[in-house]
Amino acid sequence: MKYLKKYLYSQKVAPYIFVLPFVLSFLIFWVYPLISGITMSFQDIGFSKREWVGIENYAKLLRDKTFKLAISNSIEYMAWTIALLIPFPMIFAVMMDSRLTKAKGVWKAIMYIPALTSVVISGMLFRMMFSEADGSQMNKLMVWLGQQPIPWLKSKATSWLGLILLCCWRWTGVNMLYFLSGLKAIDSTLYEAADVDGCTAIQKFRHITLPLLQPTTIYVVTISVFAGLSMFLESFMLWGNNDSPKNIGLTIVGYLYKRGIQKNDMGYACAVGVVLLVIALLINFAQLIATGTIKIGKRKEE
Repeated sequence: MKYLKKYLYSQKVAPYIFVLPFVLSFLIFWVYPLISGITMSFQDIGFSKREWVGIENYAKLLRDKTFKLAISNSIEYMAWTIALLIPFPMIFAVMMDSRLTKAKGVWKAIMYIPALTSVVISGMLFRMMFSEADGSQMNKLMVWLGQQPIPWLKSKATSWLGLILLCCWRWTGVNMLYFLSGLKAIDSTLYEAADVDGCTAIQKFRHITLPLLQPTTIYVVTISVFAGLSMFLESFMLWGNNDSPKNIGLTIVGYLYKRGIQKNDMGYACAVGVVLLVIALLINFAQLIATGTIKIGKRKEE
């Protein structure tokens, strides 16, 4: 016991003890599943079999039209979420940080409450809102506008309106808080100097806020890429299952679930997961290089 206390209170050993829980959780819940998933992607796995098939699963992916549709849907969903959940939360954050805004705490709570709602509950609410029944909220709106009720969730354009609205409703407040934290780190004297120079609000936003919010923007874009590509439960709950009409709501994770859980083809599902990981990493590396966060090559000396 004496020697144990000696090591625990040692300045050299203590930092490793504090880091040990994170290292163990990282190895057990990230590294091990990643290695296992990559290994299983080269196998044919069933209830009572496990055979090595090489790259056969990946070769099947190249011929799989449903998989290509799932990739297209996921990338399109990711693009829409980035296009909407970056500029609008940033503008809302700037408005919230303004001295003209009153009751800021109330507005922050109102914007953040949707994120506290379960995805299951949110999906069910939006499924009822976009139901093809005459009494659904969206069809009541159509009748009020002088139009006929429509089956919202049976065509891609109208059903994706509900899917994107669901995403924006849940995550706008979260991203707004990210940008608010970034705004708090900007020195207020910069805005005071801009006021002295006679800059307008748009000029201050363009030349001060946007450049200094770049680290926060890069972070929000990075997590939005992963969140967009890994979306599954929102689509599952909006249609009530994983089988949307003509697969208009099928995502990569939804297809992984269909092949791995519903059809018990875990080897093929792991190959889908590996491809998803590669796509997410490539997109994020591309945007990190484009924004200058990761620099390729040596900087030329002036």
